[in-house]
Amino acid sequence: MRNIEHFINGQSVAGTTGRYSDVFDPNTGKVQARVSRANAAELDLAVRSAAAAQPAWAAVNPQRRARVLMEFLRLLNLHKNELAELLASEHGKVVSDAHGDVLRGLEVIEFACGIPHLQKGEYTQGAGPRIDVYSAHQPLGVVAGVTPFNFPAMIPMWMFGPAIATGNAFILKPSERDPSVPVRLAELMIEAGLPPGILNVVHGDKEIVDAIVAHPTIKALSFVGSSDVAQSVYAAGAAQGKRVQCMGGAKNHGIVLPDADLDQVVADLMGAAYGSAGERCMALPVVVPVGDATAEALRAKLLPAIAALQVGVSSNPDAHYGPVVSAAHKARIESYIQLGVDEGAELVVDGRGLKVPGHEDGFFLAPTLFDHVTTSMKTYQEEIFGPVLQIVRAHSFEEALQLPSQHQYGNGVTIFTRSGDAAREFADRVEVGMVGINVPIPVPVAYHSFGGWKRSGFADLNQYGMDGVRFYTRTKTVTQRWPKGGEAIEQSFVIPTL
Repeated sequence: MRNIEHFINGQSVAGTTGRYSDVFDPNTGKVQARVSRANAAELDLAVRSAAAAQPAWAAVNPQRRARVLMEFLRLLNLHKNELAELLASEHGKVVSDAHGDVLRGLEVIEFACGIPHLQKGEYTQGAGPRIDVYSAHQPLGVVAGVTPFNFPAMIPMWMFGPAIATGNAFILKPSERDPSVPVRLAELMIEAGLPPGILNVVHGDKEIVDAIVAHPTIKALSFVGSSDVAQSVYAAGAAQGKRVQCMGGAKNHGIVLPDADLDQVVADLMGAAYGSAGERCMALPVVVPVGDATAEALRAKLLPAIAALQVGVSSNPDAHYGPVVSAAHKARIESYIQLGVDEGAELVVDGRGLKVPGHEDGFFLAPTLFDHVTTSMKTYQEEIFGPVLQIVRAHSFEEALQLPSQHQYGNGVTIFTRSGDAAREFADRVEVGMVGINVPIPVPVAYHSFGGWKRSGFADLNQYGMDGVRFYTRTKTVTQRWPKGGEAIEQSFVIPTL
Protein backbone atom coordinates (compact mmCIF):
# COMPACT_ATOMS: atom_id res chain seq x y z
CA MET A 1 0.00 0.00 0.00
CA ARG A 2 1.38 3.41 -1.03
CA ASN A 3 1.58 5.90 1.83
CA ILE A 4 1.17 9.63 1.21
CA GLU A 5 3.04 11.50 3.92
CA HIS A 6 3.37 15.10 5.06
CA PHE A 7 5.81 17.51 3.38
CA ILE A 8 7.62 19.59 6.00
CA ASN A 9 10.78 21.67 5.73
CA GLY A 10 11.39 20.58 2.15
CA GLN A 11 11.08 16.83 2.60
CA SER A 12 8.62 14.00 3.11
CA VAL A 13 7.92 13.37 6.78
CA ALA A 14 6.19 10.18 7.90
CA GLY A 15 3.22 10.60 10.17
CA THR A 16 3.61 9.56 13.79
CA THR A 17 -0.04 9.20 14.78
CA GLY A 18 -0.63 5.85 13.09
CA ARG A 19 -3.89 7.24 11.71
CA TYR A 20 -4.58 7.13 7.97
CA SER A 21 -7.39 7.85 5.52
CA ASP A 22 -7.97 5.72 2.43
CA VAL A 23 -7.43 7.29 -0.97
CA PHE A 24 -9.65 5.66 -3.60
CA ASP A 25 -9.49 5.34 -7.36
CA PRO A 26 -13.03 6.54 -8.17
CA ASN A 27 -12.91 4.69 -11.49
CA THR A 28 -12.57 1.28 -9.84
CA GLY A 29 -13.87 1.89 -6.33
CA LYS A 30 -10.66 0.38 -4.96
CA VAL A 31 -8.29 1.84 -2.36
CA GLN A 32 -5.09 2.86 -4.13
CA ALA A 33 -3.19 4.57 -1.28
CA ARG A 34 -3.52 5.85 2.23
CA VAL A 35 -2.70 9.31 3.56
CA SER A 36 -1.36 10.18 7.00
CA ARG A 37 -3.59 12.15 9.36
CA ALA A 38 -1.69 14.62 11.49
CA ASN A 39 -2.32 15.82 15.00
CA ALA A 40 -1.59 19.19 16.62
CA ALA A 41 2.02 18.19 17.41
CA GLU A 42 2.78 17.44 13.75
CA LEU A 43 1.14 20.69 12.71
CA ASP A 44 3.33 22.49 15.23
CA LEU A 45 6.41 20.92 13.64
CA ALA A 46 5.38 22.39 10.28
CA VAL A 47 4.57 25.77 11.81
CA ARG A 48 7.92 25.96 13.61
CA SER A 49 9.69 25.12 10.35
CA ALA A 50 7.71 27.86 8.58
CA ALA A 51 8.31 30.42 11.31
CA ALA A 52 12.05 29.79 11.24
CA ALA A 53 12.28 30.15 7.44
CA GLN A 54 9.87 33.06 6.90
CA PRO A 55 11.93 36.10 8.05
CA ALA A 56 14.76 35.35 5.62
CA TRP A 57 12.28 34.74 2.80
CA ALA A 58 10.52 38.04 3.52
CA ALA A 59 13.91 39.78 3.37
CA VAL A 60 14.51 38.48 -0.18
CA ASN A 61 13.71 41.29 -2.60
CA PRO A 62 10.44 40.86 -4.53
CA GLN A 63 12.15 40.40 -7.88
CA ARG A 64 14.10 37.39 -6.61
CA ARG A 65 10.97 35.93 -5.05
CA ALA A 66 9.29 36.33 -8.43
CA ARG A 67 12.11 34.45 -10.13
CA VAL A 68 11.40 31.41 -7.96
CA LEU A 69 7.77 31.53 -9.09
CA MET A 70 8.89 31.89 -12.71
CA GLU A 71 10.94 28.72 -12.39
CA PHE A 72 7.96 27.02 -10.73
CA LEU A 73 5.90 28.02 -13.78
CA ARG A 74 8.45 26.40 -16.06
CA LEU A 75 8.30 23.20 -14.02
CA LEU A 76 4.48 23.25 -13.99
CA ASN A 77 4.43 23.36 -17.78
CA LEU A 78 7.04 20.62 -17.94
CA HIS A 79 5.06 18.33 -15.59
CA LYS A 80 1.49 19.32 -16.47
CA ASN A 81 0.65 15.96 -18.06
CA GLU A 82 1.94 14.08 -15.03
CA LEU A 83 0.00 16.37 -12.69
CA ALA A 84 -3.23 16.04 -14.68
CA GLU A 85 -3.06 12.24 -14.78
CA LEU A 86 -2.25 12.03 -11.08
CA LEU A 87 -5.11 14.39 -10.29
CA ALA A 88 -7.59 12.44 -12.40
CA SER A 89 -6.60 9.14 -10.79
CA GLU A 90 -7.61 10.38 -7.31
CA HIS A 91 -10.41 12.85 -8.07
CA GLY A 92 -12.12 11.08 -10.96
CA LYS A 93 -12.43 14.00 -13.39
CA VAL A 94 -11.37 13.25 -16.95
CA VAL A 95 -7.76 14.04 -17.81
CA SER A 96 -8.65 16.92 -20.15
CA ASP A 97 -10.60 18.57 -17.32
CA ALA A 98 -7.73 17.90 -14.92
CA HIS A 99 -5.47 19.85 -17.28
CA GLY A 100 -7.82 22.80 -16.84
CA ASP A 101 -7.53 22.43 -13.06
CA VAL A 102 -3.73 22.74 -13.31
CA LEU A 103 -3.76 25.57 -15.86
CA ARG A 104 -6.21 27.79 -13.96
CA GLY A 105 -3.93 27.53 -10.94
CA LEU A 106 -0.90 28.21 -13.12
CA GLU A 107 -2.52 31.48 -14.26
CA VAL A 108 -2.58 32.75 -10.65
CA ILE A 109 1.13 31.91 -10.34
CA GLU A 110 1.68 33.96 -13.52
CA PHE A 111 -0.10 36.86 -11.88
CA ALA A 112 1.95 36.48 -8.69
CA CYS A 113 5.16 36.75 -10.74
CA GLY A 114 4.33 40.46 -10.97
CA ILE A 115 4.81 40.87 -7.22
CA PRO A 116 7.57 43.52 -7.54
CA HIS A 117 4.88 45.83 -8.90
CA LEU A 118 1.87 44.41 -7.03
CA GLN A 119 3.42 44.79 -3.59
CA LYS A 120 4.59 48.37 -4.09
CA GLY A 121 3.38 50.90 -1.55
CA GLU A 122 2.42 54.55 -1.97
CA TYR A 123 4.36 57.75 -1.37
CA THR A 124 3.30 61.35 -0.89
CA GLN A 125 5.97 64.04 -0.81
CA GLY A 126 5.08 67.22 1.02
CA ALA A 127 1.92 66.01 2.75
CA GLY A 128 2.66 68.80 5.26
CA PRO A 129 5.48 71.19 6.05
CA ARG A 130 8.59 69.06 5.37
CA ILE A 131 6.43 65.98 6.01
CA ASP A 132 6.34 62.92 3.72
CA VAL A 133 4.01 59.92 4.03
CA TYR A 134 4.62 56.45 2.63
CA SER A 135 3.07 53.00 3.01
CA ALA A 136 4.44 49.47 2.72
CA HIS A 137 2.63 46.16 2.25
CA GLN A 138 4.38 43.75 4.58
CA PRO A 139 3.85 39.96 4.90
CA LEU A 140 1.90 38.58 7.84
CA GLY A 141 4.32 35.76 8.69
CA VAL A 142 2.99 32.19 8.76
CA VAL A 143 -0.36 31.71 7.00
CA ALA A 144 -2.42 28.64 6.13
CA GLY A 145 -4.90 27.27 3.60
CA VAL A 146 -7.49 24.48 3.78
CA THR A 147 -8.53 23.31 0.31
CA PRO A 148 -11.36 21.05 -1.01
CA PHE A 149 -11.22 17.87 -3.05
CA ASN A 150 -12.74 19.25 -6.23
CA PHE A 151 -9.76 21.37 -7.36
CA PRO A 152 -6.63 19.85 -5.77
CA ALA A 153 -4.24 21.81 -8.01
CA MET A 154 -6.01 25.10 -8.76
CA ILE A 155 -7.21 26.17 -5.33
CA PRO A 156 -3.92 25.45 -3.49
CA MET A 157 -2.13 27.61 -6.09
CA TRP A 158 -4.81 30.31 -5.70
CA MET A 159 -3.74 30.48 -2.06
CA PHE A 160 -0.04 29.77 -1.79
CA GLY A 161 0.92 31.69 -4.95
CA PRO A 162 0.07 35.19 -3.63
CA ALA A 163 0.97 34.23 -0.04
CA ILE A 164 4.50 33.10 -0.86
CA ALA A 165 5.07 35.85 -3.42
CA THR A 166 4.39 38.50 -0.78
CA GLY A 167 6.94 36.98 1.63
CA ASN A 168 4.89 34.67 3.84
CA ALA A 169 5.41 31.02 4.74
CA PHE A 170 2.43 28.78 3.95
CA ILE A 171 0.90 25.71 5.62
CA LEU A 172 -1.36 23.78 3.23
CA LYS A 173 -3.98 21.31 4.48
CA PRO A 174 -5.39 19.68 1.32
CA SER A 175 -8.35 17.34 1.07
CA GLU A 176 -7.54 13.84 2.28
CA ARG A 177 -9.51 12.47 -0.69
CA ASP A 178 -6.96 13.51 -3.36
CA PRO A 179 -3.76 14.63 -1.61
CA SER A 180 -1.02 13.59 -4.05
CA VAL A 181 -1.07 16.62 -6.36
CA PRO A 182 -0.66 19.18 -3.53
CA VAL A 183 2.40 17.26 -2.30
CA ARG A 184 3.81 17.17 -5.82
CA LEU A 185 3.29 20.93 -6.16
CA ALA A 186 5.30 21.47 -2.97
CA GLU A 187 8.10 19.26 -4.30
CA LEU A 188 8.20 21.30 -7.51
CA MET A 189 8.36 24.54 -5.51
CA ILE A 190 11.48 23.25 -3.74
CA GLU A 191 12.94 22.24 -7.09
CA ALA A 192 12.23 25.77 -8.32
CA GLY A 193 14.39 27.22 -5.56
CA LEU A 194 11.93 27.92 -2.75
CA PRO A 195 13.69 27.63 0.63
CA PRO A 196 12.64 24.65 2.77
CA GLY A 197 9.95 25.53 5.29
CA ILE A 198 8.23 28.18 3.18
CA LEU A 199 5.64 25.72 1.80
CA ASN A 200 4.60 22.80 4.01
CA VAL A 201 1.81 20.26 3.42
CA VAL A 202 0.10 18.66 6.42
CA HIS A 203 -2.68 16.12 5.88
CA GLY A 204 -5.64 15.43 8.11
CA ASP A 205 -9.29 15.90 8.90
CA LYS A 206 -11.33 18.15 11.19
CA GLU A 207 -8.83 17.70 14.02
CA ILE A 208 -6.06 19.35 12.04
CA VAL A 209 -8.34 22.15 10.78
CA ASP A 210 -9.24 22.94 14.37
CA ALA A 211 -5.54 22.93 15.26
CA ILE A 212 -4.79 25.38 12.44
CA VAL A 213 -7.52 27.70 13.69
CA ALA A 214 -6.17 27.54 17.24
CA HIS A 215 -2.45 27.84 16.49
CA PRO A 216 -1.22 31.25 17.69
CA THR A 217 1.61 31.53 15.15
CA ILE A 218 -0.70 31.21 12.14
CA LYS A 219 -1.81 34.75 11.33
CA ALA A 220 -4.24 34.13 8.47
CA LEU A 221 -6.37 31.29 7.15
CA SER A 222 -7.97 30.77 3.75
CA PHE A 223 -10.62 28.05 3.54
CA VAL A 224 -12.79 26.55 0.79
CA GLY A 225 -15.47 23.99 1.62
CA SER A 226 -19.10 23.62 2.61
CA SER A 227 -20.93 26.71 3.89
CA ASP A 228 -21.68 25.33 7.35
CA VAL A 229 -18.01 24.53 7.94
CA ALA A 230 -16.89 27.77 6.30
CA GLN A 231 -19.07 29.82 8.63
CA SER A 232 -17.82 27.89 11.67
CA VAL A 233 -14.16 28.26 10.69
CA TYR A 234 -14.65 31.95 9.94
CA ALA A 235 -16.17 32.61 13.35
CA ALA A 236 -13.55 30.56 15.21
CA GLY A 237 -10.63 32.09 13.32
CA ALA A 238 -11.88 35.63 13.79
CA ALA A 239 -12.32 34.97 17.51
CA GLN A 240 -8.63 33.99 17.59
CA GLY A 241 -7.70 37.32 16.01
CA LYS A 242 -6.73 35.79 12.67
CA ARG A 243 -7.37 37.24 9.26
CA VAL A 244 -9.82 34.76 7.69
CA GLN A 245 -11.45 34.21 4.31
CA CYS A 246 -13.84 31.27 3.97
CA MET A 247 -15.55 30.33 0.71
CA GLY A 248 -18.61 28.09 0.99
CA GLY A 249 -21.22 26.36 -1.15
CA ALA A 250 -23.20 27.50 -4.16
CA LYS A 251 -26.41 27.07 -6.11
CA ASN A 252 -25.68 28.91 -9.35
CA HIS A 253 -28.54 29.84 -11.67
CA GLY A 254 -28.63 30.20 -15.43
CA ILE A 255 -31.37 32.63 -16.51
CA VAL A 256 -32.61 32.01 -20.07
CA LEU A 257 -34.53 34.89 -21.64
CA PRO A 258 -36.86 34.24 -24.60
CA ASP A 259 -34.44 35.87 -27.04
CA ALA A 260 -31.50 33.61 -26.09
CA ASP A 261 -29.83 31.30 -28.62
CA LEU A 262 -31.11 28.01 -27.22
CA ASP A 263 -28.65 25.86 -29.14
CA GLN A 264 -25.79 27.76 -27.53
CA VAL A 265 -27.50 27.64 -24.14
CA VAL A 266 -27.82 23.85 -24.31
CA ALA A 267 -24.21 23.45 -25.41
CA ASP A 268 -23.11 25.62 -22.50
CA LEU A 269 -25.33 23.80 -20.00
CA MET A 270 -23.88 20.42 -20.88
CA GLY A 271 -20.43 21.45 -19.70
CA ALA A 272 -21.52 23.79 -16.92
CA ALA A 273 -24.06 21.43 -15.32
CA TYR A 274 -22.46 18.05 -15.96
CA GLY A 275 -18.75 18.75 -16.44
CA SER A 276 -16.55 17.29 -13.70
CA ALA A 277 -19.68 15.35 -12.65
CA GLY A 278 -21.09 18.61 -11.29
CA GLU A 279 -18.42 18.75 -8.57
CA ARG A 280 -17.65 22.44 -9.01
CA CYS A 281 -18.68 25.36 -6.82
CA MET A 282 -19.13 27.29 -10.09
CA ALA A 283 -21.21 24.58 -11.76
CA LEU A 284 -24.58 25.61 -13.15
CA PRO A 285 -27.12 23.19 -11.58
CA VAL A 286 -30.25 25.40 -11.94
CA VAL A 287 -31.57 26.68 -15.26
CA VAL A 288 -34.38 29.26 -15.22
CA PRO A 289 -36.21 29.65 -18.54
CA VAL A 290 -38.45 32.73 -18.64
CA GLY A 291 -41.90 31.87 -19.99
CA ASP A 292 -43.45 28.47 -20.67
CA ALA A 293 -42.64 28.62 -24.37
CA THR A 294 -38.96 29.10 -23.57
CA ALA A 295 -39.11 26.29 -20.99
CA GLU A 296 -40.70 23.80 -23.39
CA ALA A 297 -38.31 24.65 -26.21
CA LEU A 298 -35.30 24.40 -23.89
CA ARG A 299 -36.44 21.07 -22.45
CA ALA A 300 -36.94 19.63 -25.94
CA LYS A 301 -33.35 20.54 -26.86
CA LEU A 302 -31.88 19.36 -23.55
CA LEU A 303 -33.11 15.77 -23.87
CA PRO A 304 -31.10 14.69 -26.94
CA ALA A 305 -28.05 16.59 -25.72
CA ILE A 306 -28.15 14.77 -22.37
CA ALA A 307 -28.67 11.43 -24.13
CA ALA A 308 -25.51 12.07 -26.15
CA LEU A 309 -23.30 12.60 -23.09
CA GLN A 310 -20.79 9.83 -22.45
CA VAL A 311 -19.76 8.96 -18.91
CA GLY A 312 -16.56 6.96 -18.61
CA VAL A 313 -13.28 6.41 -16.84
CA SER A 314 -10.98 9.36 -16.34
CA SER A 315 -8.50 8.17 -18.95
CA ASN A 316 -11.15 7.77 -21.69
CA PRO A 317 -10.57 10.64 -24.14
CA ASP A 318 -14.15 10.32 -25.41
CA ALA A 319 -15.77 10.63 -21.98
CA HIS A 320 -17.43 13.96 -21.17
CA TYR A 321 -17.05 13.35 -17.45
CA GLY A 322 -15.94 10.63 -15.06
CA PRO A 323 -16.99 9.25 -11.68
CA VAL A 324 -17.72 11.27 -8.56
CA VAL A 325 -15.05 11.30 -5.89
CA SER A 326 -16.29 8.65 -3.43
CA ALA A 327 -18.95 6.07 -2.70
CA ALA A 328 -20.27 8.24 0.13
CA HIS A 329 -20.62 11.24 -2.17
CA LYS A 330 -22.35 9.12 -4.80
CA ALA A 331 -24.85 7.91 -2.19
CA ARG A 332 -25.43 11.52 -1.07
CA ILE A 333 -26.23 12.63 -4.62
CA GLU A 334 -28.56 9.66 -5.13
CA SER A 335 -30.37 10.56 -1.91
CA TYR A 336 -30.99 14.06 -3.27
CA ILE A 337 -32.37 12.59 -6.51
CA GLN A 338 -34.82 10.49 -4.52
CA LEU A 339 -35.68 13.50 -2.37
CA GLY A 340 -36.48 15.47 -5.53
CA VAL A 341 -38.94 12.76 -6.55
CA ASP A 342 -40.47 12.69 -3.08
CA GLU A 343 -40.84 16.48 -3.10
CA GLY A 344 -42.87 16.35 -6.31
CA ALA A 345 -40.41 17.52 -8.96
CA GLU A 346 -40.65 15.77 -12.32
CA LEU A 347 -37.71 13.40 -12.80
CA VAL A 348 -37.22 13.67 -16.56
CA VAL A 349 -33.88 11.81 -16.76
CA ASP A 350 -32.72 9.53 -13.94
CA GLY A 351 -28.94 9.12 -13.72
CA ARG A 352 -28.93 6.43 -11.05
CA GLY A 353 -27.90 2.85 -11.73
CA LEU A 354 -25.16 3.50 -14.29
CA LYS A 355 -22.57 0.74 -14.65
CA VAL A 356 -19.49 1.34 -16.78
CA PRO A 357 -18.38 -1.98 -18.36
CA GLY A 358 -15.20 -3.23 -16.73
CA HIS A 359 -15.54 -0.68 -13.92
CA GLU A 360 -18.76 -1.78 -12.30
CA ASP A 361 -17.56 -0.78 -8.83
CA GLY A 362 -16.62 2.75 -9.88
CA PHE A 363 -18.50 5.76 -8.50
CA PHE A 364 -20.40 6.63 -11.67
CA LEU A 365 -23.63 8.57 -12.11
CA ALA A 366 -25.29 9.38 -15.41
CA PRO A 367 -26.72 12.88 -15.94
CA THR A 368 -30.00 13.64 -14.18
CA LEU A 369 -32.62 16.23 -15.17
CA PHE A 370 -35.52 17.55 -13.09
CA ASP A 371 -38.31 19.85 -14.31
CA HIS A 372 -40.97 21.82 -12.42
CA VAL A 373 -38.70 22.34 -9.43
CA THR A 374 -39.97 24.98 -6.99
CA THR A 375 -38.23 27.24 -4.52
CA SER A 376 -39.85 25.49 -1.54
CA MET A 377 -38.07 22.22 -2.32
CA LYS A 378 -35.05 21.26 -0.24
CA THR A 379 -33.32 20.01 -3.38
CA TYR A 380 -33.49 23.58 -4.73
CA GLN A 381 -32.44 25.25 -1.52
CA GLU A 382 -29.36 23.06 -0.94
CA GLU A 383 -26.24 22.28 -2.94
CA ILE A 384 -26.29 18.80 -4.50
CA PHE A 385 -22.76 18.93 -5.99
CA GLY A 386 -23.34 16.25 -8.59
CA PRO A 387 -24.47 15.75 -12.22
CA VAL A 388 -28.02 16.96 -11.54
CA LEU A 389 -29.67 19.81 -13.49
CA GLN A 390 -32.91 21.37 -12.22
CA ILE A 391 -35.35 23.43 -14.30
CA VAL A 392 -37.10 26.17 -12.31
CA ARG A 393 -39.62 27.97 -14.50
CA ALA A 394 -40.11 31.73 -14.20
CA HIS A 395 -42.89 33.80 -15.74
CA SER A 396 -41.04 37.10 -16.02
CA PHE A 397 -37.63 38.73 -16.03
CA GLU A 398 -38.32 40.14 -12.56
CA GLU A 399 -39.19 36.72 -11.12
CA ALA A 400 -36.07 35.22 -12.67
CA LEU A 401 -33.93 38.00 -11.23
CA GLN A 402 -35.27 37.41 -7.74
CA LEU A 403 -34.50 33.66 -7.68
CA PRO A 404 -30.69 33.91 -7.36
CA SER A 405 -30.97 37.17 -5.43
CA GLN A 406 -33.09 35.60 -2.69
CA HIS A 407 -31.25 32.26 -2.53
CA GLN A 408 -29.07 31.60 0.53
CA TYR A 409 -26.04 31.18 -1.75
CA GLY A 410 -24.63 33.91 -3.94
CA ASN A 411 -21.58 32.49 -5.70
CA GLY A 412 -22.22 32.72 -9.45
CA VAL A 413 -25.04 33.40 -11.89
CA THR A 414 -25.40 33.64 -15.66
CA ILE A 415 -27.92 35.28 -17.95
CA PHE A 416 -28.38 34.10 -21.53
CA THR A 417 -29.78 36.81 -23.79
CA ARG A 418 -29.18 38.91 -26.89
CA SER A 419 -30.44 42.05 -25.14
CA GLY A 420 -27.72 44.32 -23.83
CA ASP A 421 -30.27 46.34 -21.87
CA ALA A 422 -31.62 43.26 -20.06
CA ALA A 423 -28.11 41.94 -19.41
CA ARG A 424 -26.94 45.24 -17.96
CA GLU A 425 -29.95 45.58 -15.67
CA PHE A 426 -29.54 41.99 -14.51
CA ALA A 427 -25.82 42.40 -13.78
CA ASP A 428 -26.46 45.63 -11.87
CA ARG A 429 -29.27 44.32 -9.68
CA VAL A 430 -28.63 40.63 -9.04
CA GLU A 431 -27.43 39.81 -5.50
CA VAL A 432 -24.62 37.46 -6.51
CA GLY A 433 -20.85 37.90 -6.38
CA MET A 434 -19.85 36.67 -9.87
CA VAL A 435 -22.01 37.27 -12.93
CA GLY A 436 -21.75 35.80 -16.42
CA ILE A 437 -23.42 37.28 -19.49
CA ASN A 438 -23.66 34.44 -22.01
CA VAL A 439 -20.71 32.89 -20.11
CA PRO A 440 -21.86 29.73 -18.28
CA ILE A 441 -19.03 29.47 -15.73
CA PRO A 442 -17.97 33.04 -14.90
CA VAL A 443 -14.78 32.30 -12.95
CA PRO A 444 -12.78 35.55 -13.11
CA VAL A 445 -9.34 35.63 -14.72
CA ALA A 446 -6.31 35.62 -12.43
CA TYR A 447 -5.83 39.40 -12.37
CA HIS A 448 -9.37 39.99 -11.07
CA SER A 449 -10.60 38.05 -8.01
CA PHE A 450 -12.92 35.19 -7.06
CA GLY A 451 -15.55 35.45 -4.34
CA GLY A 452 -19.23 34.87 -3.67
CA TRP A 453 -21.80 36.68 -1.55
CA LYS A 454 -24.12 35.62 1.27
CA ARG A 455 -23.42 32.06 2.48
CA SER A 456 -21.03 31.47 -0.40
CA GLY A 457 -18.35 33.72 1.07
CA PHE A 458 -17.42 34.70 4.61
CA ALA A 459 -14.68 37.26 4.07
CA ASP A 460 -13.91 40.91 3.42
CA LEU A 461 -11.37 40.05 0.71
CA ASN A 462 -11.68 37.60 -2.17
CA GLN A 463 -9.33 34.93 -3.52
CA TYR A 464 -6.35 35.84 -5.75
CA GLY A 465 -5.95 39.01 -7.82
CA MET A 466 -5.22 42.19 -5.90
CA ASP A 467 -7.49 40.98 -3.09
CA GLY A 468 -5.09 38.06 -2.62
CA VAL A 469 -2.14 40.44 -2.33
CA ARG A 470 -4.06 42.52 0.25
CA PHE A 471 -5.20 39.47 2.20
CA TYR A 472 -1.67 38.15 2.73
CA THR A 473 -0.14 41.52 3.61
CA ARG A 474 -0.78 44.27 6.12
CA THR A 475 -0.25 47.94 5.41
CA LYS A 476 2.21 49.97 7.44
CA THR A 477 2.00 53.74 6.95
CA VAL A 478 4.93 55.97 7.93
CA THR A 479 4.68 59.74 8.42
CA GLN A 480 8.15 61.31 8.55
CA ARG A 481 9.58 64.77 9.14
CA TRP A 482 13.20 65.85 8.97
CA PRO A 483 13.44 69.25 10.70
CA LYS A 484 16.35 71.54 9.97
CA GLY A 485 18.91 71.80 12.72
CA GLY A 486 18.65 74.89 14.91
CA GLU A 487 14.93 75.42 14.28
CA ALA A 488 12.76 76.28 17.29
CA ILE A 489 10.83 73.38 18.78
CA GLU A 490 7.15 74.22 19.11
CA GLN A 491 4.92 72.58 21.69
CA SER A 492 1.36 71.67 20.74
CA PHE A 493 -1.40 70.06 22.80
CA VAL A 494 -3.92 69.63 19.98
CA ILE A 495 -4.21 66.97 17.29
CA PRO A 496 -1.84 67.80 14.40
CA THR A 497 -3.57 69.28 11.37
CA LEU A 498 -2.30 70.37 8.00
